[in-house]
Amino acid sequence: MTEDELLRLERELPALTRLRRFAEGLANIPWFANLGEPLTPGARAAAAAYLDGLGFPDAEIAVVIDWEDAAAAAESLDWNSPAWEAEELLRADLTARALDLLSEEALSLALAVVGEKVSGPAREAMEQASFIWDVEDEASRQLAVGAAVQAAHQAALTLVAASDAAFDAEAHPFAAKFQLFEFGRWPVGVTGSSFNLF
Repeated sequence: MTEDELLRLERELPALTRLRRFAEGLANIPWFANLGEPLTPGARAAAAAYLDGLGFPDAEIAVVIDWEDAAAAAESLDWNSPAWEAEELLRADLTARALDLLSEEALSLALAVVGEKVSGPAREAMEQASFIWDVEDEASRQLAVGAAVQAAHQAALTLVAASDAAFDAEAHPFAAKFQLFEFGRWPVGVTGSSFNLF
């Protein structure tokens, strides 16, 4: 191994350590445990932080109270909407920051591990939630699990970027979005001037 390779590994180690700890904790999150429940002050604050950081401070938080409405809101999301584009810009920025700190191979491997660690617990929790809500539509369940995996990937990117002392990961909208999952919610998405939160 060359000196340059050793230096690269030394630079990657803090970010990879953060990601490993994050991935290990994904099984302990109460995925989808509070769907349709009234918002706690913490969940309301996380929703507001997400909207502010995304650039939609005037969007209303719309608590979705049943599965049919959540699924309909998720299926009607426009992938070219301003909110989707804002998230994509944030994701691209975080990916560029992450690639300044990690090799492409290390980042890809770390995100694969995160995806693997989140998909099982999220799928199991969704099975329980779908039993409680009497949801038979597999596509709707997959939308929710996919949203959890995406949020975990986004949160992982913020953790990598946090290796740069000038970056405040806790203030990033993706951290707030992931926090909503930690509150047992499903942040379905911004449609028009409403943020649908199940």
